[in-house]
Amino acid sequence: MNDQENLAVVNVAPVARSRRSSLIAAAVGVVVALFFVVLVVSSPEDRESAASPLLGNPAPAVKSTTLDDAQFELSRRRGSWVMFNFFNSTCVPCRQEHPELVAFHEAQASVATPTELYSIINDDSDNAVRAFFEANNGDWPKVRDDDGSIAVAFGVAKVPETWIIDPNGFVRMRFIGAVTRDLLTEKVTELQTAFEGM
Repeated sequence: MNDQENLAVVNVAPVARSRRSSLIAAAVGVVVALFFVVLVVSSPEDRESAASPLLGNPAPAVKSTTLDDAQFELSRRRGSWVMFNFFNSTCVPCRQEHPELVAFHEAQASVATPTELYSIINDDSDNAVRAFFEANNGDWPKVRDDDGSIAVAFGVAKVPETWIIDPNGFVRMRFIGAVTRDLLTEKVTELQTAFEGM
């Protein structure tokens, strides 16, 4: 075998490996793209509670102040159903879901066991949040998370996220992404029915 034939043999393997790597990368890209399409197209009603090690366990301790400078401590809300909605006024999905939260909150005023809604301010200024709520309504407390410790304790990676905590202080549901009034009403009703049967 001469030098030219040796060179040809040596060069075949890298080309085959390169082609195989390209095909694998393309296949992975297609799978990832399909995953994101499913997330975008699926409605919130199709999603169950997102996984979290907090589910079924006591909620993290939360002590802070509200936008109105009132003290807030989650442990003092025992006996009530509590909903945390992690929020930022510049977040597009947060803005899109806001009318649904307003509708849910208004509907809770007429139920026997209302759920207390709290917006947890995520990386935002007091003035921006005040301006947003003045323009878009939403008469519920807004809790500051100035150092991000509440978001870290709950494992929030990206807003919006919504969490439901039962009257005993246990985390019952977590929703990643925008929610609707109907979804929240359905899930809260299911949780309350199960809780009363315990």
